[in-house]
Amino acid sequence: MGSSAQAPEPEELRRHLGVVDAVVIGLGSMIGAGVFAALAPAAGAAGSGLLVGLALAGVVAYCNATSSARLAARYPRSGGTYVYGRERLGEFWGYLAGWGFVVGKTASCAAMALTVGSYVWPQQAHAVAVAAVVALTAVNYAGVQKAAWLTRVIVAVVLAVLAAVVVACLAGGDADAGRWAVGADAGFHGVLQAAGLLFFAFAGYARIATLGEEVRDPQRTIPRAIPLALGITLVVYAAVALAVLAVLGPERLAHATAPLADAVRAAGAPRLAPVVRAGAAVAALGSLLALILGVSRTTLAMARDRHLPHRLAAVHPRFAVPHRAELAVGAVVAVVAAVGDIRGAIGFSSFGVLAYYAVANASAWTLEAEEGRPPRALPLLGLAGCLVLAFALPGTSVLWGAGVLALGAAAYGARQVFARS
Repeated sequence: MGSSAQAPEPEELRRHLGVVDAVVIGLGSMIGAGVFAALAPAAGAAGSGLLVGLALAGVVAYCNATSSARLAARYPRSGGTYVYGRERLGEFWGYLAGWGFVVGKTASCAAMALTVGSYVWPQQAHAVAVAAVVALTAVNYAGVQKAAWLTRVIVAVVLAVLAAVVVACLAGGDADAGRWAVGADAGFHGVLQAAGLLFFAFAGYARIATLGEEVRDPQRTIPRAIPLALGITLVVYAAVALAVLAVLGPERLAHATAPLADAVRAAGAPRLAPVVRAGAAVAALGSLLALILGVSRTTLAMARDRHLPHRLAAVHPRFAVPHRAELAVGAVVAVVAAVGDIRGAIGFSSFGVLAYYAVANASAWTLEAEEGRPPRALPLLGLAGCLVLAFALPGTSVLWGAGVLALGAAAYGARQVFARS
C-alpha cells in the first residue's frame, strides 16, 4: 500500500512563459493602471505641462527598464530587485527594495480593485473591489499559464477600446491641437509631481522581472520583453494623452472623474462612453491580475530568505505556483480594498516603487562589462530620476511612504539584533 505521507512540495517554479506572454503580462499591468487612473491627477499637478511630465516619466522608466532587464537576465529568479539588491549591494538593500515593492504594490492592487468597483457599480465600489480580488486570486492560484492567457484577452480588449477613444477624439469637431501647448501654468515642481504620479502607470514591466523563475530562456527572453512592453505602452499613453488633451484641455482633464468617457462625450460620441467605462473596468482587472502575480512572487522570494514568514515560501505541487503567498497577498489586498481610496493609493504606491527602482539602478551600476552592464549613464540617470520623482510627490504620499520604509528598516534591524542574541 502507498504511504499516506504527502509528496514533497517542489522548491522551484516551472518555466512556462515565452516573450509574448511576458510582454502581455507587462502590458496588462501598465496599460490597465495608467490610462484610466493616473492621467487626471497628473493633469491637476502639471496643468498644460502634462505631456512634459509624461515624457519625463517615460525617460526614467526606460532607464529603470534597461537596468531591470540586464539584472533579470543575470539573476533569472523570482523576486526582481529584492534579489538584485541582495546579490549586488547586500542583504539590507535587497530587503528594503522587496519591502517597498510588496507594500507599494499592495496599495496598487487595492487601487485597481477600487477602479473596477467604481466603474462597474459605483454605489457598491468596495464590495465589487473585494469580489474582484477574490476572483483574480483564484485565477492566479490555478497557474501562471492561465493568468497569462486571461491577461492576453484583457489587453486585446483594452487596446481596442483605447484605439476607439483616440479615433473618436481626434476625428471629432471639438479637437484642438492648440490645447497641447505648454503654458505658464506648467511649473517645474508640478511637472515633476505629474511625472511621479504617471510613473505609477509605467511600473508594470516589474512584473516581467519578478517572474524570472517562470520564463523560458530568461537570459534572452527578459531583455527582449521588458523594452518591448515599455515601448508599446509609451506609444499608447502618448496617443491617448494627446487625444484627450485635444478635446478636454488640461483644466477640464484635471477635474474629470472619468476622463476618457468625458472626452468621447465632448467629442460628439456619447454612445461610446459606456464602452469606455467597460474598457476601464476590464483594464483595471488586467492590471490587478498582473499585480497580484508580481507581488506574490516577491513575497515568495522574501519568505524563502525568512524576511517574511517561511510558510509563505511553499510552491503548490500540482499548479506550481506560490499558493500560500498568493492567498496571503489576496487577503491583505481585499482588506485594504474594503476600506481604502484610489487617489491616496496611487501616490503611496509611486513612492514605494520609485524606492524599489532606485535600488535596481544602484545594483545595475555595479555590473561588470562581461555581466551585460548597461551604459553607465542609464543607471545613474535612473537612480537620480527615481529619487527626484519620489520626493516631488504630494507631501502626504512622501510622509507615508518614507514612514513605511523606515518601519521596514526598523523591523530588519530588530530581526538582526534578535538573531545575534
